[in-house]
Parts: sequence; structure tokens; C-alpha cells
Amino acid sequence: MNDTRRGVLDALADGPMSGPELAETLSVSRNAVWKHVEALRESGFEIESTGDGYRLGEIPEFGPAVEYGLDAPFEIEYHDSIGSTNDRARELAAEGAASVVVLADEQVGGRGRLKRKWVGPSGGVWSSLVLRPEIPPSHAPLLTLAAAVAVTRAAREAGVPANIKWPNDVLVDGQKLCGILTEMEGEANRVSWVIVGIGINVNIAGEDLPEGATSVQEQAGTVNRRAFTQRLLEEFDELRTDPETILPAWREHSATLGQRVRVETRTEDVVGEAIDIESPGVLVVDTDDGEARVHAGDCEHLRPV
Repeated sequence: MNDTRRGVLDALADGPMSGPELAETLSVSRNAVWKHVEALRESGFEIESTGDGYRLGEIPEFGPAVEYGLDAPFEIEYHDSIGSTNDRARELAAEGAASVVVLADEQVGGRGRLKRKWVGPSGGVWSSLVLRPEIPPSHAPLLTLAAAVAVTRAAREAGVPANIKWPNDVLVDGQKLCGILTEMEGEANRVSWVIVGIGINVNIAGEDLPEGATSVQEQAGTVNRRAFTQRLLEEFDELRTDPETILPAWREHSATLGQRVRVETRTEDVVGEAIDIESPGVLVVDTDDGEARVHAGDCEHLRPV
């Protein structure tokens, strides 16, 4: 959303305003005001023409309106339907984009870890954040943990008792609420870009979910996706700008710490009690042979012995 359209909305939020008044306030022509109002209407904003001038009515529940009132420095690129938000985010990253969120109502060709298929039906929040952090590549996993915490906090604000299974699956009573996939390009000591893909089952009915999954709607009822997405992005922005808070926040919302786990890595299975997480996301497991530190793998929670 460009600054002029945001200015139109901010001005109308205080009450009706005529075209000439808007033009003077925004230092643009009356014709430009009309064009921006029409563009906002096409984006779903309800702007009425009355005897008192333009009047702002209902703000869309989702879509480009997510950017309006968002207290985080992200630009929103919205799609009603898309193959993969991560694929589009990579295109934007290659073009030099930064601080852009590719957002979709429906995702038909997404993927998770190990190239597993991830289909996102209408009603979810399917997003990919294009970032250019000034960090070494070894610190990039912290952004994945931050995303998991941000999703968990937004879900809890909506009344969903979510928590995190290492490293980044957001669950409710063992059912998957969200998947996160992070991609990166860079050199040995410098990150070029990071894409954090976040797919959340929000306003999706149970019959439209895969086995083992749940949604915000199933847990707490239908929510306003605009407000939900804004909270997600605001929480993520707060965490990424204060990296020292990420691990303590992850520990607070962890479903894994204190659990007996089996972590399948490329070379072995690590079995024991998960006792801590270390930067940039290393799981510490107390095994029969001592402490093991796992950097990556599939984590399974086991029943107590």
C-alpha cells in the first residue's frame, strides 16, 4: 500500500472528508484522490460517497488490508490463490526486494521440509517473509524459532492453547496448527536473503484439514484474519529486532523440553530427554550415553518409560 492510499485511509478514519479537502490534506490533485479511492475500493475497502464527502466504512477482513494498521515495517503482496508463497518470495528476493510479505488466501502448490507437499485451503494464512538480515548464515535458524514463537503468541491471543515441538512445528494437543519453512541464500560470512514461509490453519473447518491437523477455527472459533496476521507479523518483528529474547520465548512455549524424544538425524536416532535449546536452535538431549546436541532432524515425542 503506497503512502498516499494509507493517507486517504488515515484521513477518513477521523470522519467524512470531501475530495477537495483530501486533495489539500495530501497535497495531491482531486483526480489523484479519486484514483486512489477507486484503487482502495478494488482492494475491498468500503468507501462511500456521501453528501459530506467520502466516508470510510468496513475494512476488509483479509487481503491487502492487512497492511493498513500494521505496526511492523512490512509491505504486503496479496494473492487470492497462489502456487507457493515461498516460490514467489524467492522471485522477489532475486529482484532485490526486502521486508515484503507474500500473503495468500489459498496455496495450492506449497511444500514443507524434505519437499513434502503442503496444500493450504482457502481460509488459512499462507505467507512468506522476504528478509535481508545483517547476520551470519549460522544465525539464520533463530529466525525460524522466532516465527514459531510469533505464531504461538498470535494463536494464544486468539484463545488457542498452542505450543512448539522442536524446532518449529506449532501444535495443539499434538495436532499440527502451523508449518514453517525457512530458505536462505548467502556466502560464508554474509546472508543475502532469508525467506521465512509460515502456513497457518486459521478459519478452516475440520473436514477440510488433513489427518493430524487442526485450525484456529476448530479450537476457538472464527477469527478476524487481518487482526490475526497483523499480530503474527508484529510479534515476529519484535523478536527479530531483539534476538536475545528468542530462545527464552521459545523455551516458554515449548512442548518438547522435559519430554522423552526420538530425533531422527541423517546418521542416527538420538533418544533421551530433551533438556534445553541452545543458539541458534540446537536441541540438547540427555541420553544414556550423556548429553547430545542435535542441530537438525525429525523430532518425535515418546511416551515416558
